[in-house]
Amino acid sequence: MVELNDRLIEKIKQLIIQRLKLVDMTPEMIENDAPLFGEGLGLDSIDALELVLGLEKEFGVIIPDAEVGKKVFQSVRTMAQYVLEHQGTA
Repeated sequence: MVELNDRLIEKIKQLIIQRLKLVDMTPEMIENDAPLFGEGLGLDSIDALELVLGLEKEFGVIIPDAEVGKKVFQSVRTMAQYVLEHQGTA
């Protein structure tokens, strides 16, 4: 399971970089538990929408509302946990 989590975290980091066109960033530069918004990566609401679309397309999970989104997009790790719990239930 740890290997799956590591691979999933890596895929999510790649998704963030690709969807948000962060060309100067590598997956290693994104910490698993760092905040994605505010003082962390500094993402904004437009970025959040792009990530919602990316998660839906790549992993088949739905973010039903903003409250769930706030919890899911706290960090890469919380995104991975949500995918693990909801993949294939959409």
